[in-house]
Amino acid sequence: TGRKVLICSDSVSALYSIQSGSSHTFRRRCVSHSRRFIGENTEVVGEQSLTPELRLRLFTPSCRFWTERPELWPYEDPYWAIYWPGGQALSRFLLDHPAVCRGQTVLDLGSGCGASAIAAILCGAAHVVANDIDPMAAVATHMNSELNGLQPPVCLTHNIMGSPPAAFHLILLGDMFYDQSLATSLHSWLNRCMETHGTKVLIGDPGRAQFEEHAIRRLLRPLAQFELPDSVREENYGLSCSGVWSYTPEL
Repeated sequence: TGRKVLICSDSVSALYSIQSGSSHTFRRRCVSHSRRFIGENTEVVGEQSLTPELRLRLFTPSCRFWTERPELWPYEDPYWAIYWPGGQALSRFLLDHPAVCRGQTVLDLGSGCGASAIAAILCGAAHVVANDIDPMAAVATHMNSELNGLQPPVCLTHNIMGSPPAAFHLILLGDMFYDQSLATSLHSWLNRCMETHGTKVLIGDPGRAQFEEHAIRRLLRPLAQFELPDSVREENYGLSCSGVWSYTPEL
């Protein structure tokens, strides 16, 4: 039932952790159910994005819930099932410039479908963590990693911005500036990470208003701009380009 699915959804927050006894068995069943649900309600997509070399399970017009009544969806909003244009630009940039993350410890914050984390792994990152507060994103990231023949990154599902500054060489943010209050929280937390650990930050965004109007925008150095494929433009209300910026507070 929908209620059971919701219970399982809450339980995958400790995905793939090693436990004994019935709780471990229950988690395995929940993960198995989530994987089956994703497999049945997404489609493997490869060509219609800025990164045709990556294969991802996403929502497409062929999927049931593209047109199904939203109240029948048993989980949280499926942001992980969409390859957002900021994430596409960020992943494309990494694949074009693998030295950016080769040998580095990398955090993909708000990882969604896991594309940028997967790109970092393909580029030779030493250690990759994908963080998204939706447990279903962790399941999708594991599945998408497997689709690309890779060992999945470490997946964390708590709000990492509520933790002390993260000790990563590189933090990736794709399409994370969609809300003013979130953007402000990100700004503060990223500053602490940079001051404490010298972390580098790359941001991918198609130029949404919340991003362009936020104070952080003045602290960004443009690195690349990509024209979005026609299908991505149609799905994102006509947005035509997506860019990648380096966060440089010293500006």
